[in-house]
Amino acid sequence: MATVASLRSPAFLPPRASSLNSSARGLRYDHSSVRNVASNATLRGVSSVVIQRREALFQVLLSGASFASLFLTKEASADTDVQGNFKPYADETFKFSIMIPQDWSVGAGQSDGVRSITAFYPEEASDSNVSVVITSLSPDFTRLQSFGSVDDFAENLVSGLDRSWQRPPGLAAKLIDTKAANGLYYLEYTLQDPGEKKRHILSVVGLAKDVWYNRLYTVTGQFTEAESEKYQSQIEKAVSSFRLT
Repeated sequence: MATVASLRSPAFLPPRASSLNSSARGLRYDHSSVRNVASNATLRGVSSVVIQRREALFQVLLSGASFASLFLTKEASADTDVQGNFKPYADETFKFSIMIPQDWSVGAGQSDGVRSITAFYPEEASDSNVSVVITSLSPDFTRLQSFGSVDDFAENLVSGLDRSWQRPPGLAAKLIDTKAANGLYYLEYTLQDPGEKKRHILSVVGLAKDVWYNRLYTVTGQFTEAESEKYQSQIEKAVSSFRLT
């Protein structure tokens, strides 16, 4: 059984620096701060749509930044169609597909009714992995542009993570690249805690409608510089292969 992270995101309201702590898989997050944000916003008269937008953006933050304490149950792969060193993975329930390295394992997280997580990771001990987190949204969010352009979205996300300006310096986050294509947002950035390995993050964000509600999809691939030669190309191919079906 592997341990991976619950994912959330910041953009407009970055979390406190004290709520970001290093872990083997990434960052841990104090979920009470999300509740406090919503509560304080309500007291200030902020609209429910704005609060929901902030909550949704917190999903992307923790997705991109980390893996935090979701226990994954290893799944047996039913796909036998191998293309090169990759195999397809299709989720008929949540309507997405992705290509993953042939020898990687698949784990399903415990759903809380709002979020669902599927993770892909090497059999050997590693800080490299790919995850797909799906979060239920209200009907107010009908397209990705509800969160702004891809550049605005990425800038808000990374600036919300960055704590390098503090004294002493905290987590350093740097945006590398962005693009919008195939109805999805593609982000690339790095994260590095003082004295720790730099982590490269590749993320894809998408939105799809269900019968009753909308779903926010956050795909996150991460690898350290020490493992880049071994896993970078695999993670890049896996993340870029994600499609809503």
